[in-house]
Amino acid sequence: KASGQSWGSVETMKRVLESLNLNIVEMVDENATLDGGDVLFTGREFFVGLSRRTNQRGAEILADTFKDYAVSTVPVHDSLHLKSFCSMAGPNLIAIGSSEAAQKALKTMQQMSDHRYDKLTVPDDAAANCIYLNIPSKGHVLLHRAPEEYPESAKVFEKLKDHMLIPIANTELEKVDGSLTCCSVLINKTSEL
Repeated sequence: KASGQSWGSVETMKRVLESLNLNIVEMVDENATLDGGDVLFTGREFFVGLSRRTNQRGAEILADTFKDYAVSTVPVHDSLHLKSFCSMAGPNLIAIGSSEAAQKALKTMQQMSDHRYDKLTVPDDAAANCIYLNIPSKGHVLLHRAPEEYPESAKVFEKLKDHMLIPIANTELEKVDGSLTCCSVLINKTSEL
């Protein structure tokens, strides 16, 4: 069971994924917790935030499941999860907030990785939670927090000239700890779905 999730929402998501014929791995260790908000997949490796909702055992199960990818843990302090202040903004680009906690986590990720990622630093941690999509007919697409919510961070995103930028207002969901990545499930499937 994912931490912070009701059993009903887990079962509902399981049924949806099964209907798409996707492989499902269930964590059966009662001591393991793993929240999607703590899992950052870069396309090369996983970074797993150790937070109130994710523990070391959950990270170990992820590593056992995805043996072809490196899995590194990152302590998360002063935030709900890892993606509360960072996410992927492009194929090699990490969006990161400016807070001390965010910058410390980024330093840990840089030390753990053999790869050097580009970084896009935004003034507001919450605005660093964005959704990158590579859509064949559109190219690089980035869903990010709206300028009326985080104007200074929106200015940073606007510098990404090779991205189609889609601002999303998320103020109401943010009040209940819902960020853009919390409200989405990205599935890389063909159009036959």
